Amino acid sequence: MSNKKIGLLSLTALVLSSMIGSGIFSLPQNMAEVAGAQALVIGWSITGIGIIFLGLSFFFISRLRPELDGGIYTYAREGFGDLVGFLSAWGYWLCATIGSVGYLVVAFEGIGLFTDSPNRIIFAQGNTIFAFLGSSLVVWLVHWLITRGVKEAAFLNLLATFVKAFPLVLFIVLAAWFFSPETFNHDIQATNLNHSITDQVKNTMLITLWVFVGVEGAAVLSAHAKKRSDVGLATVLGIVIALILYVAITVLSLGILPREMIANMPNPSMAGLLEHMIGSSGKIIITACLIVSVLASYISWTMYSAEVPYRGAQNGAFPKILNKINENDTPINSLWFTNLVVQFCLVLVLMTGKSYNALLLISTSMILVPYFLIGAYLLKLSIQQNSAWYIKLTGLLASIYGVWILYAAGLDHLLLSILLYVPGIGIYLYSRYQHQGKLHFNQKEKALLLFIAIAFVLAIYNSAVNVNWN
Repeated sequence: MSNKKIGLLSLTALVLSSMIGSGIFSLPQNMAEVAGAQALVIGWSITGIGIIFLGLSFFFISRLRPELDGGIYTYAREGFGDLVGFLSAWGYWLCATIGSVGYLVVAFEGIGLFTDSPNRIIFAQGNTIFAFLGSSLVVWLVHWLITRGVKEAAFLNLLATFVKAFPLVLFIVLAAWFFSPETFNHDIQATNLNHSITDQVKNTMLITLWVFVGVEGAAVLSAHAKKRSDVGLATVLGIVIALILYVAITVLSLGILPREMIANMPNPSMAGLLEHMIGSSGKIIITACLIVSVLASYISWTMYSAEVPYRGAQNGAFPKILNKINENDTPINSLWFTNLVVQFCLVLVLMTGKSYNALLLISTSMILVPYFLIGAYLLKLSIQQNSAWYIKLTGLLASIYGVWILYAAGLDHLLLSILLYVPGIGIYLYSRYQHQGKLHFNQKEKALLLFIAIAFVLAIYNSAVNVNWN
């Protein structure tokens, strides 16, 4: 199996499956809660343009430096040094791992629709003992599947992607049929939210970013692609398809029911909207497909989570023990490391009662800096190689989008990410010493470590005073 590679169709499905997980099924309520139709359209325009240029950044980097494998980690290391590369890898790995836990939690919350009743709670919000046992079973079944080979896991993900696409297309067709211009134009500026259009747009940013997390999937698994040229193409195709689905679902929803009603719907809100259109069967269809969708996305994210520490271990950023593959070309020790952390996080979910929304917040906070570094690396690389003007422009606009999402996320989210970046520094110091026999940092790395230390103190204070992760 080790000589099997992933084709363009499976690569595109991996990108799509990574992005289209649980978030899309809750998008109507998530967006209606913070923005009216006008701000929603503006928010999608900003995110759509930004994420397309981010995807094009992967596309152009894969052509300018086709020999680079590992995506986010490798690009950051090549562009800005070992320490920045590690921080990008650590942030992305945490995003992928915590996001994977979130998928398991929401999957069993969805199963609860069919099993729970007011007098018998089995899965609740995916944080009961039964949900924990079910999630743990999924973790180790997927672990076994990936040990059989990345291509085999990617093929199963491809089949699941076709399954999850069905209810989305059905929803869009029915929503277009039931769409009412009068309903859509009612309070188009959402004046009763008491927020300016600018604030409403900012409030959509983390939501729209979350549903695009996974855009880097083909680049992360580039070493397993049949053709390196497929990596960038799969990324762009996945983005375009996902963007069409996201915009259609959220915009059409505001023409089915008033924004206020959608904002107060329980999630997955697509289920309630489809139930409004075709009856109780709509809720069942959406919930069943949500379960398939998030479990497929869990497979994708587990592959990404295992790949990043493995690539980092090859360059001294992670411990040497993670630099091992099995006979099926699977990074086996990195896979064990990732799934043991997932299992530990499931224990924490059980003990603390954390919900999917809390995990989403933490996961999205960790991806902000890695995404900014992608555009910044393309900009630097295109200047160094004196590339065509449109490649330089792509890097510039992707970098501007990265700065924008850092600003839109707000200080609390940035400080939350700092709290989670710092523990990784210890792993990096150990790995550097293990590979080099000493610790040596240049002036830029020393300045960065000092900045992180100061930010860590501020993050602890801010967390103690203000932050509520629930």
